[in-house]
Amino acid sequence: MTKSTFKPGDVVVTPRSRGKIIDVRATPSGQFIFGIEDETGEVTYFTPNALQHA
Repeated sequence: MTKSTFKPGDVVVTPRSRGKIIDVRATPSGQFIFGIEDETGEVTYFTPNALQHA
């Protein structure tokens, strides 16, 4: 399995819905989380393992 890279502006599919990456943050443990804005404007944060390119 190859590791996918994500960047702001990418459209992705999450376990909840489809949305656009608007924010990338590092956690204290050094892992990155991505802020995804869905069609209703709600922003939810996910790890890269929960995302797929749309």
